[in-house]
Amino acid sequence: MISCHPHNHLERSLALAGPGVQGNWQHQGTTRMCSDESAFQPAHFLLLVGVPVASALLLVQCLRWHCPRWLLGACWKLDSQEEPVAHPTPLPENESSRQCAPATLPEMAAFYQELHTPTQGQTIIRQLMHKLLVFSAREVDHRGGCLMLQDMGISLLIPPGAVAVGRQERVSLILVWDLLDAPSLSRAQGLVSPVVACGPHGASFLKPCTLTFKHCAQEPSHARTYSSNTTLLDAKAWRPLGRPGAHTSRDECRIQLSHFSLYTCVLEVPAGRDARKWLQLAIFCSPLAPGQSHLQLRIYFLNNTPCALQWAVTNEQPHGGRLRGPCQLFDFTGARGDQCLKLTYISEGWENVDESSCQLVPHLHIWHGKCPFRSFCFRRKAANENDDCSTLTSEIIVTMHTFQDGLETKYMEILRFQASEEESWAAPPPVSQPPPCNRLPPELFEQLQMLLEPNSITGNDWRRLASHLGLCGMKIRFLSCQRSPAAAILELFEEQNGSLQELHYLMTIMERLDCASAIQNYLSGTHSGSPAPVRGGAQENQGLELDEKL
Repeated sequence: MISCHPHNHLERSLALAGPGVQGNWQHQGTTRMCSDESAFQPAHFLLLVGVPVASALLLVQCLRWHCPRWLLGACWKLDSQEEPVAHPTPLPENESSRQCAPATLPEMAAFYQELHTPTQGQTIIRQLMHKLLVFSAREVDHRGGCLMLQDMGISLLIPPGAVAVGRQERVSLILVWDLLDAPSLSRAQGLVSPVVACGPHGASFLKPCTLTFKHCAQEPSHARTYSSNTTLLDAKAWRPLGRPGAHTSRDECRIQLSHFSLYTCVLEVPAGRDARKWLQLAIFCSPLAPGQSHLQLRIYFLNNTPCALQWAVTNEQPHGGRLRGPCQLFDFTGARGDQCLKLTYISEGWENVDESSCQLVPHLHIWHGKCPFRSFCFRRKAANENDDCSTLTSEIIVTMHTFQDGLETKYMEILRFQASEEESWAAPPPVSQPPPCNRLPPELFEQLQMLLEPNSITGNDWRRLASHLGLCGMKIRFLSCQRSPAAAILELFEEQNGSLQELHYLMTIMERLDCASAIQNYLSGTHSGSPAPVRGGAQENQGLELDEKL
């Protein structure tokens, strides 16, 4: 490192000026020269000009090496702090920066207060502080408790003893539908799960709590959980939790929490391996009414998780769109091929309004879990005078092919849509139409689901219960492919109008004394001449289904 001492500057200047200047400088120190001689000698001229120039150059170099770097470029540093680290991948179209006024302290206090207010077992979908959130909250004591987000595949278990005796803690489980809160990913990384928050932020318990949510990675050992030790309103700082596959099973992430924060799951594949995840293709459409001239289809490319589909359902509600038929699975690879959606057939009497019959979805929009969709708009053709318009255009049939660009010959899915004017699917059926069945109390349903869900080596889990209900091996294998087999088999028991006493008997002969004890405790606490109260304090929640539907 070069020193900025004046003597060092002078010595460095003389060295740069050369030997002639050094000799004349030494001669000046010992002899007195005449004024007319010093005025015209070239060596003196070099000395007078070279020393100041060399000193100035050295001073500038010292400032560059020794001064703090924030003094250099302070003007652009302020702007760069507002954005994440420069990323080689261009942001997708729906990731444009959002300009929002900074939240005031009263607004932040109201935001967190609403998130942590007990919801009496209900799942709330609400937009708060420019964020679309799905949340549920409750109070827990030393007996523990469980929170589940309805139809989202997300749960939080607080075990008994996690809270000290005599204390009550408010906890909340939050699904974040704000795409800007997801991690900033590279091209090689893919988002395979939702962003989930447990609140209040930073809360810790005497025993670890268990957070469970779904992922769509085809190879669980390549899925890596991430955590951001920040609040919902702060800038996120995502960090990996352990090695890939440490917290993932076939389609589920299960994390033991020492404290509450934000969590998600990212697909990270070693070099030379193929990265793949499962998509679900969902078609939404408004009802086809008589005399309607146009019809639009919207095809969503979603992660194969329950909450992704529910996001699409919520997104379609303002437009009157409803899910048309079951979702189709798609094997999506990280080979950077854009997704193609090609219109191949339209039934007679309709025509495509769009200029092109093929649409593309950028690869990163799907790979980074942005829930994109593409749409086709169709128009009734003008009928001839001799044609019966009602017979020609009373229904529409559409066939589409979807595949990744460059992989059409290897893998392709066929999407088929059909709708007619006579159908009454536009309005949901009344609640009273399905046949009546006994519903298990929501809190007991959750507890039995948590106990029966893990696979036992001896098979003494939900599979044994399925056998007692008369299901064969093929049906049991089908249930194993569901998002929650335990919830599916408990629903089947409800549809068979089984009673709690019968379920208690089945658990006893299965030697599942933990489940039998849970049922017995509930019967002992609610068996009286009056209607059984609902734990949690909300009688209207008896019909809530906090599980995932088969």
